Amino acid sequence: MTDTTAATWLTQEAYDRLTAELAHLEGEGSAEVIERIAAARDEGDLKENGGYHAAREEQAKQAARIRELKEKLRNVQIGTPPDNGIVEPGMVVTALVAGDEMVFLLGSREIAGTSDIEVFSPTSPLGAAINGTKIGDSTSYTAPNGREIQVEITDAKPFAG
Repeated sequence: MTDTTAATWLTQEAYDRLTAELAHLEGEGSAEVIERIAAARDEGDLKENGGYHAAREEQAKQAARIRELKEKLRNVQIGTPPDNGIVEPGMVVTALVAGDEMVFLLGSREIAGTSDIEVFSPTSPLGAAINGTKIGDSTSYTAPNGREIQVEITDAKPFAG
C-alpha cells in the first residue's frame, strides 16, 4: 500500500472470514503441515522425498498467506466508507471507461467475498486514476498497452455485500 495511513474497508462478514482464516492458519493449519513434514522426514532420504518437499512448499505458502492477512487486518475499518460520492476503496463505482459503462468494486477481493462483482485494486492503473475523484469527474489512465483510457465517474456507492 502506498499510503500507510489509509484504512482497508471490510464488511463485517469479510473481516470475520479473514480473521477466522488467520486463526486457522496460525493454529490447526500450521500444526497439520508440521505433522506432514515430520511424517515425511521419518520416511528417510529427503532429497527424493516428494511428500517432504510438498509439505515444505505448503508451509511456505501458509507463512506468506499469514503475512498477507496480518497486513490486510493491520489497519482495517469495519463497515462501509461514507456515502458521499467520493471514489475510494470500499465503493461500488459506475463509470464510463473508454465509452463503455462498467460497474465494479474499488478495493480488494476480500471485500467482495462470494459476490461476483468485478474488483479493481486501488493500486491498479484504473484504481489509482479514479481514487479520490467524485461523481461527475473525468480523468484518464495509461493502460498496460500504452493507450490513454478516458474515464468518467457516473456513480459511487458504498459496497453493501
